[in-house]
Amino acid sequence: MIDLSVQIGKLKLKNPVLLASGTVGYGNEIAELTDLSKLGGIVTKSLSLKPRIGNPPQRVCETSSGMLNAIGLANVGVEVFIKEKIPFLKKLNTTIICNIAASSVEEYVECTRILTQEEAIAAFEINVSCPNVKDGGLEFGNNLQAVAQITNRVKAVTDKPVIIKLSPNVSRISEFAKAVKDNGGDAVSAINTLVGTAFDIWTKKPKIKNVTGGLSGPAIKPVALAKVLEISRNVEIPVIGIGGIMDWKDAAEFMIVGASAVQIGTVNFINPKAGEEIIDGLIEYCKKMSIGRIADLTASYEI
Repeated sequence: MIDLSVQIGKLKLKNPVLLASGTVGYGNEIAELTDLSKLGGIVTKSLSLKPRIGNPPQRVCETSSGMLNAIGLANVGVEVFIKEKIPFLKKLNTTIICNIAASSVEEYVECTRILTQEEAIAAFEINVSCPNVKDGGLEFGNNLQAVAQITNRVKAVTDKPVIIKLSPNVSRISEFAKAVKDNGGDAVSAINTLVGTAFDIWTKKPKIKNVTGGLSGPAIKPVALAKVLEISRNVEIPVIGIGGIMDWKDAAEFMIVGASAVQIGTVNFINPKAGEEIIDGLIEYCKKMSIGRIADLTASYEI
């Protein structure tokens, strides 16, 4: 038997395949299409303290080998999440990681403080690719000091693992990973979406109302791999790899360059069973490569 379990700080997953935030809602949206109990875990849709309606439509459009989205972090808010979503999540035989988005450091802290009481939540993923309303709307994730402060403040109110989801729209992502480690963060997930846009050549108008949005899908995989490798080579911190993973080969590639686990996102819209198929593919790959523990694949690159 292949040992599929992986360790990310204090967090142990039964296998390295997670469903990425924002692509499966709160789990119930995809539950009838795949067996969630087979997955290593689910990362919930981003949660803010109060409900958010998000951006006006059109909010999603397809691009070459990818997808642009500007949903605007629409979500039900912490209170409704606890009352209406947690009961379903408690029934699942898989790890639940709660993604948190906020417009101030205080909101990140308060969301974490409230939700850390929920036993069903095993860890937090902090989405720092959010505009800081107190700093002119600039993204937290582009400010080294802000990422350090958020990590430090959030860690102070929870004993559960804290994973910081890093923005790729920076020059040296490893510096941000180091700031997370130095401030007590347990892991980083990399990468969040790239900034992109698309225009209709006939109307000359943007295809999404927000003009720019987050680019995801296979088009960003080489960028994501390079960012994970950069972190792996420069900072001793667990990395969860994200970006354009479509099959088990992509997942294996991310682990080889340094990821301890992976998240799949855009592929869920195309193939809801992709998570199960990736796990099965990784098992066969390990057998062929005589790998007894899939954790041994992490950072096994040769340069």
